[in-house]
Amino acid sequence: MRYNSLAECAADLEKHGQLIRIKEEVDPNLEMAAIHWRIFKQGGPAILFENIKGSKFPALSNLYGTFERTDFLFRSTLPKVSKVVQLKADPTRFLKAPFKYLSAPFTAISALPRKIRTKAAIEYGETTIDQLPLIKCWPMDGGAFVTLPQVFTLPPKDKNIMKSNIGMYRIQLSGNEYAINKEIGLHYQLHRGIGVHHQEYNQSEEDFRVSIFIGGPPSHAFAAIMPLPEGLTETTFAGMLAGKRFKYKTVDGHVLSADADFVITGRVRKDEKMPEGPFGDHLGYYSLEHDFPVVDVDKVYHRKDAIWHFTAVGRPPAEDSSFGYLIHKIVKPLTGSEFPGIKDVNAVDEAGVHPLLLVVGSERYMPFREIRPEELLTQANHLLGKGQTSLAKFLVIANSNDKEGLSAKDEKAFFTHILERIDWTRDLHFQTKTTIDTLDYSGDGWNTGSKVVIAACGDPIRTLRQDLPTIEDNELFSNPKLIAPGILALQVPAFDKENGYKQAEEIASGLEATDLKGFPLIVLCDDSTFMAEDYSNFLWAAFTRTNPSHDIHGVHAFVEHKHWGCKGSLIMDARIKPHHAPELVMDPEVEKAIERFFVKGASLEGY
Repeated sequence: MRYNSLAECAADLEKHGQLIRIKEEVDPNLEMAAIHWRIFKQGGPAILFENIKGSKFPALSNLYGTFERTDFLFRSTLPKVSKVVQLKADPTRFLKAPFKYLSAPFTAISALPRKIRTKAAIEYGETTIDQLPLIKCWPMDGGAFVTLPQVFTLPPKDKNIMKSNIGMYRIQLSGNEYAINKEIGLHYQLHRGIGVHHQEYNQSEEDFRVSIFIGGPPSHAFAAIMPLPEGLTETTFAGMLAGKRFKYKTVDGHVLSADADFVITGRVRKDEKMPEGPFGDHLGYYSLEHDFPVVDVDKVYHRKDAIWHFTAVGRPPAEDSSFGYLIHKIVKPLTGSEFPGIKDVNAVDEAGVHPLLLVVGSERYMPFREIRPEELLTQANHLLGKGQTSLAKFLVIANSNDKEGLSAKDEKAFFTHILERIDWTRDLHFQTKTTIDTLDYSGDGWNTGSKVVIAACGDPIRTLRQDLPTIEDNELFSNPKLIAPGILALQVPAFDKENGYKQAEEIASGLEATDLKGFPLIVLCDDSTFMAEDYSNFLWAAFTRTNPSHDIHGVHAFVEHKHWGCKGSLIMDARIKPHHAPELVMDPEVEKAIERFFVKGASLEGY
C-alpha cells in the first residue's frame, strides 16, 4: 500500500480496524498525552483526535504504536528499501548476490526527490502557531512542542536537494520567553547533521533558513531519524519507503514539502540562544531548561486536509520504540561490514537507548593461548568512535564463540552470560570526563560524564546464585532483593550531596566480610522492591542513574597503575542524585479527567 498523505494512511488504518476517532473535545494541555499513553500501554490502535480545544486541526498519535502496525505501514516497500540500504553501505554485495540486489538501483533512482514547478501542484493555506494543536505532554514541560518534526536544512549557497539534511530536532512552539507566533525553539543534540550546517551559516553572510515539516506519509517522520549511509539523503530514503517520490517546491527561499501536512518556515538567529525546555523525554526524565538556538518564524503552511502528527515520549517502551525496531530490521545485515567481527548489537530500549549498549563480538586475536578480551576491546572502541553508538555509556561486550546463539536482544540471558565470566580485576575499562548523551543527567555536567566498557570472554568462572544471601539489615542498607541470577539489590538511604559517595564506599567496605560468592553485581537503590519486581525496572533505573566514574564501587577495590578494579562484587550506586533530572510522573487530576472518554457511550469505551 502506498500512502500519498497522512489522511490516506489514517483512512487505511481505520478500514483495517487499527484506528479510533475521539469526537469529544479534548484539551491539548496534558489530556491528549494521557489518553495516548493509556491506549499505547494496552497495545491499542492509532488515535485520531477530531476536536481539539483551541485548534481547528485534528491530530493523530500512536501511528507506530505497535511493531505489528509499523510493519503494516511499510508492508509493500520495506523489503526493497532494505536492499538499497545494504547495497549503499557495501556495494560488493551486488557481486556476491547480483540477482538478489538487481532491483535496488531502480528502487533508488525511482525515489529521487522531485521539484514541483507548477503553482497548482502544491496548494497550501496559511495559519499561525497559536492556531496549531499546542500539545503539552508532561506537567513540568516548558510549553507545547512538536514531537515528530522533520527539520529540513541546506548548506549555505547550496540549493541542491541532494545536499540537504532532515533531522528530528525538537521544536518548542510556546512558553518560556518565546513571543507566540514569532519565535520558536530549536533543540538538537550531539552527532546531528544540522550542527554542521549551523556552523557553516555562522561563518557566512547568508540567512540560516529552516523548514519544519509535520506529517506527510509515515515514511517521512521515520526518515528524519534513520541513520543513513553516506550519500543517501533523507529525501531519497523517504521516497523509497513511501513508494513515491518526495515532492517539494521553493517558496520565498524556503523549501516546502508537497506531502507534509504542515510546514513552518523560519530563520535561525546566528550566535543567539534562548531558554528551551524542560521537556519530558524518552529516557523517562525531563530534559531540563538550557539555552538553544531560536528561530524567527516566517510562515506556517497547512494542507487542505491537514492532520497534526504527534507522539508522547517518556519512559520506554513508548511509541518511538518502533523506530528502533524498524532501524534494526533495516540495518542488521550491515553490522558485520560496518563493524568487523561484531555479530549483534542492542541499544537497550528499556534503558533509554544510549545508557546501555549490549554487543556480541568476536575474540580471535590469540586462539593458541588462554583467551582474554583483546579484539573485543578493539571492537568496543570502534563502536565508541562512530555515529550514534559513540553515545553509549555502558558498553557491555561478549564473545560470540563462548556460547552458540548468544543474543544481545535477550538482555537477561546476556547479563547472565557476562556475569558468569566477568573478572572485575581486569575487565573494566573507563573513559572519564568525556561526552555523553544530552538527555542523560547522570554525569557531572551537561553533556559530560563518563563511560565504561565491560568486556568478558572465556569459560564461566563462577555459578550465579539465585537465592538471597544471609545478609542482615543495618544502618547502611536494608531489604535485600534478588533482581536476577547473580544480581542483588540493596535499599540504601537517600543520596546525600555531602556524604553520598562516602556512603557507597562505606557499604563496599562493610560487605567485605559478607559471603557474596555468586553475586558479582550489587545495585544500591532507593527502592529495592521496585528494582527487583521487573527486569525492565533494573535496566531503566540502574543504567540511567549511574555515572560509571562516580557511581561504580567495589568490594576489595584497588587501583593499579591507574587501572581500577575490584576482587569482590561490583557495586553500582543507582540511587537518584540531587543533580539528576526529575522523573516523569502523570498529573493524577488529569488521569481522573480523561476517564470521561472511557465510560459507556464515549469514544474510547472498552479501552
